[in-house]
Amino acid sequence: MPLSHSNNPLTKENPDKAIWYFLFFWTVLNALQAYTLEIHADEAYYWLYSRFLDWGYFDHPPMVAIYIKIGDSLVHSEFGLRLMTVLSSTLSLYILWLIVKKYAIEAKWFILVVSGVFIFHQYGFTTTPDAPLFLFTALFYYIYQKYIDDDQIKWALLLGVIIACLLYSKYHGILLVGFTLLSNIKLLKRWTFWVIAGLAVILYIPHILWQIDHGYPSVNYHLYEQSTYHYQFSQTWTYFPGQLLMAGPIIGVFLFYYAFRARIKDAFTRALMVNSVFTFLFFLSSSFKGEVQPQWTLIAFAPLVLLVLIQFKQVGNWKQWFQWVAIVNLIFIVVLRVMLITASPLIRKVGQLKSLFGFKQWAYDIRQKVGDNYVILNDGFQNASKYDFYNNTTKGFAYDERYYRLTQFDIWPIEEGMQHQKAYWMSKYPVKGLTTDTLNTTGGLWYGGWVNDVRTYQKVKVEMASYKIKAKAGEKIVFDLNITNPYPYTINFSNTGYEHRVMFEACLFKGPDISGVQEAGSDFNELTLKPHESKHYSFTFVAPKEKGEYTIMFSLSTDPFLGSKNSRIISLITE
Repeated sequence: MPLSHSNNPLTKENPDKAIWYFLFFWTVLNALQAYTLEIHADEAYYWLYSRFLDWGYFDHPPMVAIYIKIGDSLVHSEFGLRLMTVLSSTLSLYILWLIVKKYAIEAKWFILVVSGVFIFHQYGFTTTPDAPLFLFTALFYYIYQKYIDDDQIKWALLLGVIIACLLYSKYHGILLVGFTLLSNIKLLKRWTFWVIAGLAVILYIPHILWQIDHGYPSVNYHLYEQSTYHYQFSQTWTYFPGQLLMAGPIIGVFLFYYAFRARIKDAFTRALMVNSVFTFLFFLSSSFKGEVQPQWTLIAFAPLVLLVLIQFKQVGNWKQWFQWVAIVNLIFIVVLRVMLITASPLIRKVGQLKSLFGFKQWAYDIRQKVGDNYVILNDGFQNASKYDFYNNTTKGFAYDERYYRLTQFDIWPIEEGMQHQKAYWMSKYPVKGLTTDTLNTTGGLWYGGWVNDVRTYQKVKVEMASYKIKAKAGEKIVFDLNITNPYPYTINFSNTGYEHRVMFEACLFKGPDISGVQEAGSDFNELTLKPHESKHYSFTFVAPKEKGEYTIMFSLSTDPFLGSKNSRIISLITE
């Protein structure tokens, strides 16, 4: 027969003791994982954030950089990078326990539910902006629970600071704030609410100013560049199994079922329900505009598990059969994590997990070949970041080609340092006349070659008055472009006396595929820009002869590089 909760003295009579045992083993498992597992590409990218501390970054606010800086200052290793995440994960779960204690939840059920949520395991050791976001989400609910019943200035001040920290962790934090207010509009009548709002805004001003100073890169990326222009149904239907997996590979469906059956009896449970339901719906609707990664809903899982536990207590039926399902679910997750820790041959063959093995040696081997020279990679920010982390350098550079997206490498001062230097170019495919080396490494097959006198214009900004154009098929369009030099030195686009020529091109796309490239006239090569100077340039573009919807992007290309993304995406409709 299943063990009755009344026969378990450890969890019934000494609930806090059981929780401390659980948190100890949770911390040990996460620490072991953090120490043994190679760095994820995103973690390496955020490590570079910590090398260039600032009030903001292209993709995210700066809290993750502070997390990493603290641990990396103690020891430069995978464990050092993940140290704060390991500690804050344990603290977050303890805070959730303090929240549900008010509802007389038994420790055993808290442990079984929380330890079975897969996404909590994932961010128990992985350092991304989600790690601090989870901590401040738990803190928000803990203080908000007190603030509802006790309208004191001390709780208001704490909430103001926590909300600012939420927003400094990840922009998703605004959903938590907005949906909580939606669940309790009466908060607007409290004068302390306006203290919360005012303090949070004041503390967030440095990041707002950073966005203004850098031309709102995060806003442009998340609102304009990240969306998919042509909807794919797979973006939506894969959302549902992804969320069930994040909730728990076996218990996920049960957690959703029981959470949404919880009865709302107070303002706090209403906040939990509204945040959970509306966050999942928000990201479901986002799937109609672009890809939604499963872990983006992390802030919804804290209220989800709290609702499950509250619902169990409300019905007075502790679902003894669920106990054994939860145990099997936990065993499955722990076995998977042990396979990662031991680098099991089975796990090394699984899809995206392959990138967690072999790149430490790859980075060392490449450094042995190139010495202290710059390494330029065109395969996104991931591998350049790994190269930098494992060699504790900033000489690995991601060349963001016109077909990729902009990244923080388009803001950091790394590009300036490699101008007119000798650098080693690496690619996953051979490039005629450039890649002279074939490198069979622990990180896969690569092709490389030396580039003398590097010349790039990746940061040059090309702007225009309108990004939505209508024209007749075959019509000549004259774009009045504003070209800005962001560098601290004068640049010119002349091809006289340079080893690598520069071309200014308009790239035409039909859907995701490029359908043509048109080059600027020779007058462009006469253009010279002083530091931070802007000049207008007229670019004559011939619209495609076929009617339809297209996009245009302006790109500066210098041999041997394909060309960077120097403008926002422009919508073109030919009639």
